[in-house]
Amino acid sequence: MMEKIALIPGTFDPITVGHMELVRVAAGLFDRVIVCIFVNPEKKHLFDEETRLSLLRDAVREYSNVTVDIDHGYTADYAKKVGASYLIRGIRDEKDTPYEMKMAEFNRERTGVQTLFIPAPEALAGVSSTLVREKLKNSEDASALRP
Repeated sequence: MMEKIALIPGTFDPITVGHMELVRVAAGLFDRVIVCIFVNPEKKHLFDEETRLSLLRDAVREYSNVTVDIDHGYTADYAKKVGASYLIRGIRDEKDTPYEMKMAEFNRERTGVQTLFIPAPEALAGVSSTLVREKLKNSEDASALRP
């Protein structure tokens, strides 16, 4: 039987409780889950690559079937390289849907990888890395939003 592998892509700058909800759900559905930081040189990051990788490793350590990685290429190409048949993406609200659908189609056309959308629980719908970064920059408490 073929191993079911899923990929959770993102910038994880920083990882949030919303990301961890995706990890929790995916870890229960798949044999192996890879959480991969994709580096976009066009984006300005609060945390450098190594810090994000370290935070991510700490956050997922309780899941024996979850590993972390970092890549500088296209998500779909990486998925194909590691044998992931599915990308896992969260949907917070109706504003996320058009962009996510466009990306899912791009990735499917590029390599055949399927995207599974996991809707955010209502309590997490407002959580984003952008919100966490803003709170951190303003010296506000963001601990409830981070693992």
